[in-house]
This record gives sequence, C-alpha cells and structure tokens, in this order.
Amino acid sequence: MTEETLRQLLARVHERLSSSDTVDPEARDMLATVMRDIDGALGKGGAKTDTVSAVAVAPEARVAAAVPRLEAIAVRFETDHPAIAQLLRQIGALLGQAGI
Repeated sequence: MTEETLRQLLARVHERLSSSDTVDPEARDMLATVMRDIDGALGKGGAKTDTVSAVAVAPEARVAAAVPRLEAIAVRFETDHPAIAQLLRQIGALLGQAGI
C-alpha cells in the first residue's frame, strides 16, 4: 500500500460525498469519523485522547478499529451509492494489505 494511493482514494470519497445530497446525516457522520481517523493516522498526528476513558489512543489503533466500520458503511451505501461503497472497500483492502 502506498500512502499516496490511500490519500487519493480518501480524496475521491470526500469528492463523491460533497457532490451527493442524498446521503443521510447519520451515515455521513459515521463516514466522516472513519475518514478523520484514517487521515489522522496518515498524517502521523499524535495520539488522540479518548474523552470517555481519558486514555491516549494511537492513530494506528483508531484506523484498525475503523476497518470493520468501513465495511459496515460500504454495505449501507451499496444500493444508493455503489461508487462510494466500492471506494470504501478499496480503502479497507489497502489497509488490510498494510497489516492494519
């Protein structure tokens, strides 16, 4: 996996989301959270503090937790937004290849 490829896929997801007004707010919020986690890990930002447990969470751990959510969101998008669903699956596959 190249970081550049992953960034390109993330950019395409953002682009498709911004051009679609038919994505429900809950799905949009879920996807935005996952995308932020992945983007934060790519930026190698510092550990984020989980406000519930006040424990530092490494960016890679947030991404690892995001992979199953990506698949769940892809399933949800499959019918109405197949292109977004495909991009999400590609992102999940790239993360899996990277061992995340």
